[in-house]
Amino acid sequence: MDEILDRVDWEKIELLPVVVQELTTNEVLMMAYMDKEALSLSLQTKVAHYFSRSKQRIWKKGESSGHIQEIHSFSIDCDNDTLLIKVTQTGVACHTGRKSCFFTELESGKINLEVEVKSEALYGVIDTLYHTIGERKFADPDTSWTAKLMHKGDNTILKKVVEEAGEFCFAYKDDDEVEMVYEAADLTYHMLVALAVKNISPDRIKQELARRFGMSGIAEKNSRKKS
Repeated sequence: MDEILDRVDWEKIELLPVVVQELTTNEVLMMAYMDKEALSLSLQTKVAHYFSRSKQRIWKKGESSGHIQEIHSFSIDCDNDTLLIKVTQTGVACHTGRKSCFFTELESGKINLEVEVKSEALYGVIDTLYHTIGERKFADPDTSWTAKLMHKGDNTILKKVVEEAGEFCFAYKDDDEVEMVYEAADLTYHMLVALAVKNISPDRIKQELARRFGMSGIAEKNSRKKS
């Protein structure tokens, strides 16, 4: 296994770009990255594992949706720094619920593929909302509130986070359950906008919360002081 892994020029790159192609049609489904551990897992299991830059961890393709990629071949390019894998795709490859991630014409902006599966059903509403917010980075600020918010910059985004947090607190003080839910949703949305600007996936928040299980709040705070 080490001999195979060493065929990649890891001194040149930390993350190996991977082009993913459908075995039977040769359609390009997506592009992702593997670190050495993800490549090792993919070679051993013949199921695609990648390294997510936003999640900052290895993830098995389809771990949430069940839409895995069974790998049939691995091909390295002439510079030993890019990989092509041919796969059988279960379900869809793109988080938007489309077969391929390459569905938008660059020059016209035309969408060429229809949504086959609702992404909320695959990933849950928080992850779907985060990805939708990320897509709005390049939308027209005149037609998208999210794009307008991002266009106005950090101070506007942070002001909204503070404002929504305050409104949630007022709803709590008023013991108004309906308003608490409404304001919590507003606060969550604006926090996700802030995270999306910094390319921080909500998965990293989940990882941090999971890390704290079994640890007292006092111990957790003390561990932060030491670091």
